Amino acid sequence: MAFLVGIAVFRTSGAMDLLIEGIATVVSSMGIDTNFVGALPTALMKSLSGSGANGLMIDTMQKFGADSFVGRMSCVVRGASDTTFYILAVYFGSVGISKTRNAVTCGLIADFSGILAAILISYFFFY
Repeated sequence: MAFLVGIAVFRTSGAMDLLIEGIATVVSSMGIDTNFVGALPTALMKSLSGSGANGLMIDTMQKFGADSFVGRMSCVVRGASDTTFYILAVYFGSVGISKTRNAVTCGLIADFSGILAAILISYFFFY
């Protein structure tokens, strides 16, 4: 429950927008198309909370439109990654596994790979 409050504070304080704008600036300076940046809040949230990612996906659709490139990419990104920290906390905790260092690393690498694949697939099908 406490991390959900932290996520809400992160969003309402404007820190999420600042982070996304910073990523957009870096990507733009490299000469890469920045249309995918609007879907990154959903991608960043998915590792922490499925419900939070769902809320951000809905916010993205309301802001950009459900049939927009960013709206569709937000849906693909949400489906391409998993709630890594929820899995570690609930499932590993229920069977008594306490050493999760390698699982965290592998889970975050898998999430990053899924997000990257979702971006590429979205550009291939929707752009």
